[in-house]
Amino acid sequence: TDAIALVEEIGKGEPLITASCKEHIIHLVRRLQEKLEEKEDHKFYLSKVLRAHILPLTNVAFNKSGSRFITGSYDRTCKVWDTASGEELRTLEGHGNVVYAIAFNNPYGDKIATGSFDKTCKLWSTETGQCYHTFRGHNAEVVCLSFNLQSTLVATGSMDTTAKLWDIEKGEEVVTLSGHSAEIIALSFNTTGDRIITGSFDHTVAVWDVGTGSMLHTLIGHRGEISSAQFNWDCSLIVTGSMDKSCMLWNAMTGAHIATLTGHSDEILDVCFDYAGQRIATASADGSARVYNAETKECIAKLEGHGGEISKVCFNPKGNRILTASSDKTARLWDAATGHCLQILEGHSDEIFSCAFNYKGDTIITGSKDNTCRIWH
Repeated sequence: TDAIALVEEIGKGEPLITASCKEHIIHLVRRLQEKLEEKEDHKFYLSKVLRAHILPLTNVAFNKSGSRFITGSYDRTCKVWDTASGEELRTLEGHGNVVYAIAFNNPYGDKIATGSFDKTCKLWSTETGQCYHTFRGHNAEVVCLSFNLQSTLVATGSMDTTAKLWDIEKGEEVVTLSGHSAEIIALSFNTTGDRIITGSFDHTVAVWDVGTGSMLHTLIGHRGEISSAQFNWDCSLIVTGSMDKSCMLWNAMTGAHIATLTGHSDEILDVCFDYAGQRIATASADGSARVYNAETKECIAKLEGHGGEISKVCFNPKGNRILTASSDKTARLWDAATGHCLQILEGHSDEIFSCAFNYKGDTIITGSKDNTCRIWH
């Protein structure tokens, strides 16, 4: 794309782009183009094995830069780690049961939320480990949570069939999202923070207005429990994955069903958009992952080679690589365009249930049922 023409075009609809900053934006666009053009053949090597907890891990998550990551565990704690050194920085203690769902308030990364089987969610300082708030109100396990991008709210989803939004500053419940008839196991804010979706074992996904807590749409069509649900970056689309072996695409504004992405022969365990929202990756219990074009709905690539179910799939931020985690004890790195397997990350002695890239895309963490976390550079 001609960078100058592109910035002219953007400027027409964006009053913030004044003549004085046009040159700078052209420079940024060109830098972005250079970045996207860089040829990558980064090989990952195991850099650290962390025997993270005495009891099994539940989840792992990076902060945006990847300088820190967190692990949740059945031992009732969440630990904060330094990625470069592999050193444990602090242990967040206080929950009375399994710490299941964990997250940083990215892009800031100064706060951590933990959701537990003790029915509460706690908010912590990343730097000091101080517990700011304990959010009480659910009457069953908290199994999923998410911060909005603005870092003003944290949402929790529970086995009690409700989700709740909590004010981070005040430490108070803002609203309860009631309407599902079974457990909520997935939730996701859109980028602008005015909508949230919840996926449930009742086979539906609900779209909620964050400001009022009212249900705007129910996405009905799946014939099995929802495993995963996500907005794309510009908030126009929602993708859902289900135990019914299908993945569905929905119009986020109207709630209308756009397409059903088929092809998997077993349950879909995870779905995600790339950062641009142009492609969708699906991970299935059939041992394969697939990449679809969000616009044409065509299957672009089949990622085949794992010897067991794939529980997690994610794109690197650049969108040219896909990472999968499998019960075959390996994680795999794939070329997103061709579906070729570029690398097998081996060494765990049990199922890998979690994997993540840092923002730069040069570090990976894998979390396994073998009670270790591995850092790959």
